[in-house]
This record gives sequence, structure tokens and C-alpha cells, in this order.
Amino acid sequence: MLRLIYMGTPQFAVPPLEALIRGARPGAVLAEGYEIVTVITRPDKPVGRGHHLAFSPVKQAALAHGLPVWQPGSLKRPETIEALAAYRADLYIVTAFGQILPQAVLDQPRYGTVNIHASLLPKYRGVSPISEAILQGERETGVTIMLLDAGIDTGPILHQRRLPIDPDETTETLSAKLAELGATALLETLPRWIAGEITPQPQDESQASYTHLLRKEDGQINWQRPAAWLARMVRAYTPWPGSYTFWHGKLLKILQAAALTEAGSLPLGLPPGTVHGYTLADEELLAVACGEGWLLVSRLQLEGRKAVSAAEFLRGYPQIIGSTLGSSS
Repeated sequence: MLRLIYMGTPQFAVPPLEALIRGARPGAVLAEGYEIVTVITRPDKPVGRGHHLAFSPVKQAALAHGLPVWQPGSLKRPETIEALAAYRADLYIVTAFGQILPQAVLDQPRYGTVNIHASLLPKYRGVSPISEAILQGERETGVTIMLLDAGIDTGPILHQRRLPIDPDETTETLSAKLAELGATALLETLPRWIAGEITPQPQDESQASYTHLLRKEDGQINWQRPAAWLARMVRAYTPWPGSYTFWHGKLLKILQAAALTEAGSLPLGLPPGTVHGYTLADEELLAVACGEGWLLVSRLQLEGRKAVSAAEFLRGYPQIIGSTLGSSS
């Protein structure tokens, strides 16, 4: 029976772990079966005003299934590398773990270290591939099962599965779909990889692109951008870091929006960020002038207030019509 170690942290890593748990018995995925000897996740984090320690989603899932959990922090310390080797695992499986593994760790298991990445590599390497695929207007994305090496998502590919991106997809909704697809792709890969039926395929470096760690300031809207870009940004940055602007010095979150490329009855030549009223299919919306086209805002949230529809917002703040968004002062 093979010995596996699973490494992961956020919700995205939970469906693959649960799929592995379901498939552990002999004959379900591997003829000889496998044992998950431990689950490694990031240390608990203090959250909220009370700074209570919160378990990662992967830790919660592992404990719910009675699996041992190990939270060693950095896997670069010599004593941690030694403790990891003592498990004598045959395979490591990594999904959104949150740290780069040193070569000394990657070299330990005889079947290597397998990773689930949420893009069709070599496109969108790095930490935010799902957001970036939406932001760039991709019509499809997918998951890649790969062998980890010392680079950032540069290892050879074992298997890929594709998924269309729906027009209204957000990072939140697409993450959930890709997590399930990753679980499926992992179980498809394991028996063939263990049996020696897969030849790892090197990535085409000429097609590689990288993503970056999203910060809160990435969510500030630049109204000089085209409306089509900003509509994708609102979806790509849901739930993090969110898309926001400022109105009368207060933060204004844009929660749902769509692009309008044909001005129709809307005035021409208004400065980007100017707000106008617009009705579409009997729904009152806020139309905001952009560098190209208009962003039709259907749901928003003013600092200190609850999220509301554009129609509700207009009833409370009709003076927003004609004002210009964007300045925090």
C-alpha cells in the first residue's frame, strides 16, 4: 500500500483531499490502495478582533475525516526536512499549499511531488491564475497536474483538463469548479503515473506567463480603462481584493457590473468616472463613463453601509448622478 502525504491550505485544496480520502481503499483508484499518512497545512492564523486562531479549510477537512495533521511552518528547516523524510512517503501531493518546497523535499518521495495548478500551464503560473484568466478575457481555463521542480510552476506536465469560462463567472465561482475538476484530474492521473504509463511533458517556455500576488490596492478602479476591462476586473476580483472607487471621500465597492459598449441614449464626451442614470429591462442602473464605453453598475456598497442594488442606492443617494467617482480626497 502506497504512503501519501497531502499538502494544502485553502478551500480550493479541500475537494482533491476529499477525493483522495474516498479513493484510498484498494481497487478504488490504485489496485494496492494507499494511505494518507499525514496532511500538512499552514499554521493556524489569528482572525477577527479577538484574534482567535482559525484552522485552515484543509485542516478542518482532515480532522473531520480523522486524518493526522502536521503544521510545521517552513519546510526549509533541516530538522523539518528530516522529520518529513521519516514518514517514508511514496508520493507528495500539493494543492495551493502556500510555500515553495526546497529541492531536498521534492527529492524525497520515489514517485515525486505532484501538484494541482489552476490554469492550463505554461499560461498563468504563480499565485492568482484564476483571477488572471478572467481578467484577461479567456474563454477557457482548466487544471494542470504536474511534477513540482525548484521553479514556480515550471515542472513537467502529467495531465490537463479544460473548462469553459462562463460570461458571468467570478473568481469565487470558477475556483469552486476548478477545485472539483482538479480532484477529478488527480484521480485520473494517479493510477497511470504510478503504473509508469505517463511520460512527463516539458512546458513550452515561449508560451509562459506569470501572475502576481493580489494586493488590496490592485482593486482600485481606474476609470480611464475600457468598460469591458473593468467589468472583467469586477468579476476577477470577487471576492478578493474586490473592486472599489471613491465618492465624496468614501470607499465605494462595485460588486456587480457589466460593460456597455454602445452609448445609445447616454451623453458623449463625459470625463471618465462620471455617473449617469440608465434603465435596462426596467432595472435602474448606474452608468459610469469609462475610457471606452460605460460600466453599468447593478450592485454596490458604500463604506459603512450594506450592499444594495443600484436602484436602492439611487433612492438613498440620488445626488450621485452627475458626480465623478475616483478621488479618495
